Amino acid sequence: MFNYLIATMSKVKSGETPHYELLYLISNQFSEDEIKPIMEKVNLLITNNQGKITQSISLGKKRLAYPIKGFRFGYYILVEFDMPGVNLINVDHALRMMSEILRQQVVSKEVKTEEQILHDKKIAEKIAARNIKEEKLVEEKISARRVTPAETAPSVKAADKGKVDLKDLDEKLDKILETDNLL
Repeated sequence: MFNYLIATMSKVKSGETPHYELLYLISNQFSEDEIKPIMEKVNLLITNNQGKITQSISLGKKRLAYPIKGFRFGYYILVEFDMPGVNLINVDHALRMMSEILRQQVVSKEVKTEEQILHDKKIAEKIAARNIKEEKLVEEKISARRVTPAETAPSVKAADKGKVDLKDLDEKLDKILETDNLL
């Protein structure tokens, strides 16, 4: 962690406070009303260490990729803040000691300009519009034509054509391994 701070502090121009992003997971043993005091506790921890919170977003309850401490679900919270790099060690240590938090990660982040924010919003709107258009096309195709099991059978047979028999695969592998020049 110390090496990370030195690298982060060297990238920031003197006089500028580094900008960080914190993503942490709260276990699902708490209800949505009970996570608010935990979020306030984390925000207070940041502000007590000379941090200034610029954005705090609750991303909601989501399924975890793998169980953490026996929990399969957790609440994802994202916080962006400005803080001197020296104080980041205290915040990281305190977050690790909090039993309510399953995992946390703090990364250095560049502050976006207004132009970059507008550009990102335009791209997000284009992607959303394209997704809506694609969904409508799929719905139209489904509603216009009902697929019967007999119609799906040829496509399954076509997919089987590309399959290779294990004996053929073994023979090809033996031929490859018998060659002198493998590279």
